[in-house]
Order: sequence, then structure tokens, then C-alpha cells
Amino acid sequence: MCFSPEASFVGGIVISSIGIATFRKVHKPSQLVFASIPLLFGMQQMIEGILWLILPQTGLYLTQTIFTYMFLTLACVIWPIIIPLSVLLMEEKKKRKKILWVPLVIGILLALYYVFCLIFFKVSPHIMRYHIQYDINLPKQLDIVVFAIYLIAIITPLLLSSIKRTNVLGLLLFLSCIITTILFSQYFISVWCFFAALISGVIFWILSDSKKALSGN
Repeated sequence: MCFSPEASFVGGIVISSIGIATFRKVHKPSQLVFASIPLLFGMQQMIEGILWLILPQTGLYLTQTIFTYMFLTLACVIWPIIIPLSVLLMEEKKKRKKILWVPLVIGILLALYYVFCLIFFKVSPHIMRYHIQYDINLPKQLDIVVFAIYLIAIITPLLLSSIKRTNVLGLLLFLSCIITTILFSQYFISVWCFFAALISGVIFWILSDSKKALSGN
């Protein structure tokens, strides 16, 4: 989380607990990837909690680097793939399923771009004003384009899915992204991942609703 190590660890534990509970709502193998999202967000928050503790320390450069890349790999590489993939796997309508391949392919290409950037560009995390700022020396002229592609990969599949209430999740993620961009643009990666982690609790509701609907049938 983006405000303190205590908040990160508490948030990570709470979100991970919701993630474990979410797995209990799974009643189809196709839902497993979708159900894993809250747990992964919880892990990501705890990783950032560790970064809060070690960034002020000297002589821990290797440890800082490992946890920084763990956090950024989840934020920049895993999410653009796992979110569209999870929606695609759950989708049962053939026409929607074909369309949902588009954001998945976009997400994979974006993830490969981020892998390249994380390997060849310097990454520097800093604690600033109760937030962690991740400085990545990416080509600035591509910032807006990459940001738009990121939103397409993550939010579009949730809005396009025929699965009940996934559009609510997509809308909440989009609103949190707008708020973060306006109020915390300098710390976007950290703050948006915090909001997204909280919002991922909606997945428990989506799968619970799906399970009730199946039982009703």
C-alpha cells in the first residue's frame, strides 16, 4: 500500500484473506485465474510493505532491487495479462470470447514491452511524502500511449464480459485510475495498485453471485 509499512502489511493480510475466501467460491475450473487476483494483489501489497522497511536502510541494495522488481513485475507485466486472460477463460458466449482475445493480445504485447524496459532501463524506488515513487527511465514520448494501452488491456475485458457484475469491477478500476491520475500522478503505480487491491474484493462478490445463480438453476 502507499501510505506506510503498517498499512501495507495490514492491507495485504486483509486482501489476501479475502483472496483465500474467494477461492472457496470457485465452482468452475475456468474461474481459478480470476479468483487468484485478490490473493496476488494481497501479496503485492505485502511486497511493498517490505520495500517500505528496507528502502531507508543502507547496504541492502540487492534486497531492494529484488523486491522492487517483484512489485513492478506484478504491476506492469502480470496484470495486463492475467486480468484479460481470466475474463476470457470465464466467458461462455462465443462472440464475446472472440472479441476478448484482442485485449489479451494487447496485454501480452504490453507486458513484453515492460519486460524490455525493466531489463534495459534503470529503476529507482524512493519514499516521498508518504508514498513510494518508482522512477523508471522510460521514453517519455510514449507515456500517454502506453498508459492508454494499459487501460485497454485491463479494463476493456471487464466491461465487455457477459459475466454478471464484471462491468462493475471494470468501472471501479477505471474510476480509481482517473482519481489516481488526477491526485497522485507522481506515485501512480503505487497508489493505483492500492486502490485496485481494495477493489479486487469485488471478485468475491462476483463469484459468490455466480455460485448462487448456479445453485438456483
